[in-house]
Order: sequence, then structure tokens, then C-alpha cells
Amino acid sequence: QVQLVESGGGLVQAGNSLTLSCAVSERTFTTYTRGWFRQAPGKAREFVSAISLSGGSTYYADSVKGRFTISRDNAKNTLYLQMNNLKPEDTAVYYCAARGGRRISAVARDYGYWGQGTQVTVSS
Repeated sequence: QVQLVESGGGLVQAGNSLTLSCAVSERTFTTYTRGWFRQAPGKAREFVSAISLSGGSTYYADSVKGRFTISRDNAKNTLYLQMNNLKPEDTAVYYCAARGGRRISAVARDYGYWGQGTQVTVSS
């Protein structure tokens, strides 16, 4: 009963910015904690960022801290990821995820709902 759809990916040059969106469709509002993960070719899925229900608490992987900003609009039931100063190593498929728990988690297996992903490619 929960669907997540990412959008906003694309091809950009290093140093540029990109904003990803994740539209959440659910029968009732139950996905309290949400986050972003990414997976590069041949590599395991890794944590990027997570946010609490109200947006008051956020957590970032060291590799993106200071460059990426996670936010959410509960009225629109949408999750965002503002990515600045993109680097070639940021190239990956980005996935949004959601879970019913209130505790922020950086572990992929803790999230029960996933989008299909959106491709982000950063050229050098």
C-alpha cells in the first residue's frame, strides 16, 4: 500500500547541483522516517542521508556532509535531496526509502519501502 517514486536525476558536470524528489503514495500517513541511499555499478548500496518525521533531525554520510541537504514536505508527502558541488564519485542510482519507525537509521535493511531509483551521473 506504499509506493515511492524518485525523480530529478540526470547528467551534470562536476561542481553543479541537482535536486532529487521522492513522491510517497500511501493509504494513510505511516512512513515516519525516510532516507536516501545510492548504489554505484558493481558496488553495494550505501547510506546517504536520513530524516525524522518532522524534519527536525537529520543524518548524513561523511562523504556527502556539507554538500547534500535532505528535507521533507509532509503536506505534499514528498522527500527531497538537494545535492550541491557534485563529484564524479557521486555517480550512482539514488533510491529513496521509508520506514514506520521513529528512530533514524542508516541501515538499508531497516527500511521496508523503496523506490525504483533515479540515475545521477556526474562527469569530470
